Amino acid sequence: MEAFDLVFNPAKNFIKECHGILKICTLPSAKVLKKTAQISGIGFLVLGGIGFVAKLISIPINNVIIGSMAN
Repeated sequence: MEAFDLVFNPAKNFIKECHGILKICTLPSAKVLKKTAQISGIGFLVLGGIGFVAKLISIPINNVIIGSMAN
């Protein structure tokens, strides 16, 4: 029985603590979720734009380097 208590009691306490934390936690409001989605979308667009511009700049530079090596 002692081995059972060594496993069962910590698990029982952990579940009680998790239940207490879940009671305290609340979901974000629709306004907060909408604002987070907007900011994330803007971030994706900005980083995608930067990557696109970097790729547009690197292609001609790469062609010049490879073209000069071929001659």
